[in-house]
Amino acid sequence: MLRLDRLHPVVSGNKWFKLKYNLLAATGRPVVTFGGAYSNHLVATAAACREQGIACTGVVRGEQPAVPGHTLQQAGEMGMQLVFVSRDDYRRLTQQGDASAVYRITGARDAYVIPEGGHNALGVKGCEEILPLAGGASFTHVICAVGTGTTLAGLINSATSQQVTGISVLKGAFSLNNSTAELIHPGNRTSWQLLHDFHEGGYGKISERLIGDMNDFYRQTTIQTDRVYTGKLVLAVRLLLAENFFPPGSRLLLIHSGGLQGNESLAPGVLCY
Repeated sequence: MLRLDRLHPVVSGNKWFKLKYNLLAATGRPVVTFGGAYSNHLVATAAACREQGIACTGVVRGEQPAVPGHTLQQAGEMGMQLVFVSRDDYRRLTQQGDASAVYRITGARDAYVIPEGGHNALGVKGCEEILPLAGGASFTHVICAVGTGTTLAGLINSATSQQVTGISVLKGAFSLNNSTAELIHPGNRTSWQLLHDFHEGGYGKISERLIGDMNDFYRQTTIQTDRVYTGKLVLAVRLLLAENFFPPGSRLLLIHSGGLQGNESLAPGVLCY
């Protein structure tokens, strides 16, 4: 397992790489980005912008909760202005990329807009730096959790001879196949696949099986995983191993994409760490 969760106490995992070139492109301008109420991306962006002295706004999907959860509290405490919009308005903003609408809603003039989850070419460029950190040529398979497909595309672009597999954490998000393919370099011949059967009910959803496996994996390895991404990644890989999904002699590299702050929304005592 490549422990990207150790990179930074807040801007951990793949968030570090997805933000790297986007914040360089911002050149000090205010940053506007998007996410849900439990978005690791919002917290990571807030922390990175605070460290660089950049004003930032997070457009949050859905109505403002009466009592903000841990994620929104943390982003706000780090200086991110939070703007709540309806799901329909959120969908229009993220899909159409209307700069005038972003300004009208956020008041951030001349802002640099980072898509939800850092899902753009610069986010992929950063994620292309992940696999070389592990000496990727020694592995036959590289496996990561997938929310937007940005990290997956970066791994595909930088792979040499490895099979790259993404574990979707969203239910029925088959459009991820196309949105990932759009960010792969032309002519790239890396073998890759996206598996959709390990979401445990959908994005942010948990199951007894998931929690049990997260606790079991921690007891065996002392590695913490999160409820949204890496917990489902590890569970999927263990189930696939039990089914002899990978050929004999395979050497697997799992990407730990951080996001452990998401566990704060669980009731105390659910996890053994």
